[in-house]
Amino acid sequence: MSATVAYADVEVGTELPPASFPVTRATLVVYAGASGDFNPIHWNERFAKSVGLPDVIAHGMFTMAEAARVVTDWAGDPGAVVEYGVRFTKPVVVPDDDEGAVIEVSGKVAAKLGDGLVRVDLLARSAGQKVLGMSRAVVRLA
Repeated sequence: MSATVAYADVEVGTELPPASFPVTRATLVVYAGASGDFNPIHWNERFAKSVGLPDVIAHGMFTMAEAARVVTDWAGDPGAVVEYGVRFTKPVVVPDDDEGAVIEVSGKVAAKLGDGLVRVDLLARSAGQKVLGMSRAVVRLA
């Protein structure tokens, strides 16, 4: 499968469609089962607070993956992402209620690198705070 976005049609500054991803405690339990990461900071409020966290927090890799969805949805092909990296700046705190938390992600093309490659810079926020820093993907476009 190849990317559906054409390199020739993309300019620096092109904005990707933003997305919001809800996260509940149930989401974290499902992710823990899929990833094998059963660290109690992701499901046990008492434990999370005992180690200095404000509450249960989402898995960092879950947060990173949700942000990458903005890129893969835009490109039309997860295989188009040839490089992806982030720095974790703040945790996504997930309260024990029916609403949970929301990860809001936006992105834009920051550079055209040649040979069909573009660099996309992402902004991921939750509860008004930036949760990922230096979030960047290199994507091969058609």
